[in-house]
Amino acid sequence: MTPYDHGSSKAAKQIIENERPTRAEAEDAVDVLLRWIGEDPSREGLANTPARVVRAWEEFCSGYNDDPASLLSSTFEEVEGYDDMVLLRNIEMQSHCEHHMVPITGVAHIAYMPDRRVVGISKLARVLESYARRLQTQETLTAQVAACIQGALQPRGVAIMIDAQHQCMTTRGVHKPGVSMVTTRFTGLFETDAELRARFMNQAQLG
Repeated sequence: MTPYDHGSSKAAKQIIENERPTRAEAEDAVDVLLRWIGEDPSREGLANTPARVVRAWEEFCSGYNDDPASLLSSTFEEVEGYDDMVLLRNIEMQSHCEHHMVPITGVAHIAYMPDRRVVGISKLARVLESYARRLQTQETLTAQVAACIQGALQPRGVAIMIDAQHQCMTTRGVHKPGVSMVTTRFTGLFETDAELRARFMNQAQLG
């Protein structure tokens, strides 16, 4: 399984499903964690916490059930010959770090150079969300989104920049609040044309 297939190959999914614990077992695991940190899971405030935590993680990691490429299967060709950059700025993003399972929050900027066809803009945001709603590293997330758009749309190029804060660094460990991490990935014309790449970077950061 390559980094681009991270958590999404059919074989890997089948193995996970075959070995997947039940919801009751997941709730029992939360109960164990609560007792391990010194809490009393039976007290009023925590009585239903294991069930709530499992439901929350079901939502946080709903991207494992998605096929991101299928979100880009419907395209439009009636664009009057438009062939310049399509850019979505400031797409809010939430994910979870695969090393500590704490939040990653930030924004993404996604652009592509269409080749005769375009896709509904909401679909780009949904591809990002589909990959973000998994345990991730920001580097892998950035590469996955770019590869998915490039593979599904076959545009003349894709650019993505993610600017995010990681609670594994801001609320624990070195405790450096306010620090964000920026990752980028370029394909096609964005990789070979420095002027186009600079235009993407400038426009992405205008907001």
